[in-house]
Amino acid sequence: MALLFARSLIYQVVFYLNLAFWILLGLPTYAMPRWGVVWIAKNWGRTSIFWMRIVCGTKVEYRGMEKIPEGPLLVAAKHQSTWETFALLQFFRQPLYILKRELLLLPFFGWYLSKANMIGVNRGAGGRALIEVFKRARDEVRRGRQLIIFPEGTRMPVGAPPDYKSGVSQIYVTCGVTCIPVALNAGMFWPRRSFLRYPGTIVIEFLDPIAPGLSRDEFTKRVSADIETATARLVEDAREEQRRLLGFSATDIRPATA
Repeated sequence: MALLFARSLIYQVVFYLNLAFWILLGLPTYAMPRWGVVWIAKNWGRTSIFWMRIVCGTKVEYRGMEKIPEGPLLVAAKHQSTWETFALLQFFRQPLYILKRELLLLPFFGWYLSKANMIGVNRGAGGRALIEVFKRARDEVRRGRQLIIFPEGTRMPVGAPPDYKSGVSQIYVTCGVTCIPVALNAGMFWPRRSFLRYPGTIVIEFLDPIAPGLSRDEFTKRVSADIETATARLVEDAREEQRRLLGFSATDIRPATA
């Protein structure tokens, strides 16, 4: 346990030093088209994953990449940790996020988000603000971007009951493009609200695409069933791997609802 703690501490330091490095390196991209800051963000994500493997012994396996369509796309991913927010960037040419408006106000990091033309939403502004967000998301996706969205709206601890929000089905219907569901087990290795980073293999799996044309209810049932079924399988595999490596799994020492 002491070694696990030490590795986690070292990675925390390395993670933020790596972030600072790419923020400074990316300063010239403020005077460049959007692709410049997207290139910086993708490389920040890749190097963060690299250092997690080196420091913490956490490998990554990607499955189903051949299923990712070209062009405009809705990406609906399970959200268990911070890890997937940067890990997914590398798979898409023009990634787009809907995020809290407050993040856009952060020095440097928020300025990069604005430069990348991400969509900020004021969660307390009510229905009219959300309608404007949906319209902007539709317009950006129809220009060829890939909207990465987390259907539950926030990070969910491993084992928590799924809570899919209505917004993702509204965006699916509004945009009228293919959706690719994404299952993962990152929360077993980068747990929500935990300092520790665990060794093992993070798996991110791209599932069968869902064509446009379903109703909101049909889409919600399909996307939630696909993601939850695959995620449960990946989480169970991760538990078994952690018990082989450590003698216990991350969820053995963390309440599932923490």
